[in-house]
Amino acid sequence: MVIPKFLNPTNTFRTELRKRISDYFEENGKKQTGNINLYLKAVILVLSFAGLYVHLVFFTSDYIVISLLECLLFGLLTAGIGFNVMHDGAHGSFSTKKWLNELAGLSLNFLGANVFMWKSKHNVIHHTYTNIDGVDDDIDAKPFLRLCENQKHYKIHRFQQYYFIFAYSMLYLYWIFFTDYKKYFLGKVGPIPIAKMKFKDHLSFWGFKVLHFFIFIVIPIYFLGFVPWLVGFLVYMLSTGVVLSLTFSLAHVLEDAHFPLHDMETGMVEDVWVEHQLKTTANFATKNKIVSWFTGGLNYQIEHHLFPQISHVHYPKLSLIVKQVCQEYNIPYIEYPKVSEAIASHYSHLKYLGKNY
Repeated sequence: MVIPKFLNPTNTFRTELRKRISDYFEENGKKQTGNINLYLKAVILVLSFAGLYVHLVFFTSDYIVISLLECLLFGLLTAGIGFNVMHDGAHGSFSTKKWLNELAGLSLNFLGANVFMWKSKHNVIHHTYTNIDGVDDDIDAKPFLRLCENQKHYKIHRFQQYYFIFAYSMLYLYWIFFTDYKKYFLGKVGPIPIAKMKFKDHLSFWGFKVLHFFIFIVIPIYFLGFVPWLVGFLVYMLSTGVVLSLTFSLAHVLEDAHFPLHDMETGMVEDVWVEHQLKTTANFATKNKIVSWFTGGLNYQIEHHLFPQISHVHYPKLSLIVKQVCQEYNIPYIEYPKVSEAIASHYSHLKYLGKNY
């Protein structure tokens, strides 16, 4: 498969956008990385996660409803750590200190996945080839879901707007117990090879997989028994999967988002990379401070895709600049004011793809 290539910029949009963003940080004397608010949030999320684990495993409530609610909360905390700590760390925007970024990124390993694979899949491929079918692994949910018109239609897709939450719930399980290993042994994400792994990368991959198995499977089964562990583990995993998948989908898999095709012979995409990002990405609920806090600014997905090495704590201010420049150059800026509106658009998109082929 030919790897997609983008057109060379023909206007000053990218230059002007980067200049204004750079001017913002220079004029305000701010660093592009995280700040005390991010570090405080990271501490709250990690300590809450650790405390809840201890309570669930060693001081389990006698009331099953409380335990199940705690498992649900455990899933939310896992997603929160992924959004706020791991994500910024893996992009190198959590801190100015390299070791702290690496430590934040390693939180993903502790949670069962692998940051080396994540950087290949997310930082390199998803951020470069956003919404390009056959390349962007994040829109590959075949055969369970049809997320763009270029994907093959199956009869079951006529009902995908009804069962997509169930499909999304399986993401985290599928990710840490299957796709990580698939990428590891195949040495590629879709058609694109991953970077060559060093000895320390192999050691980290297997070491953390064993550690995760021991902490989240062996120890709980020993103290709680198999059935209670299984029920709680599934609630935890499925809730995490729903939150992770839905957050991604509300930023990319919508009625207004584009799913460009590239020429199968030349690989050319009929867009400049910057404009491609703006056409394939959307913001949602940016005025909702709770959503912004919990998702680590991923509801400002446009700003994140344009400036992935800038911490999400700056996105609210940057969004005003990006939106203004887009207006001046007559370039689309896709935004949904509320979570409910983004969900409705996602639902309609799935419904349309299920019935039209």
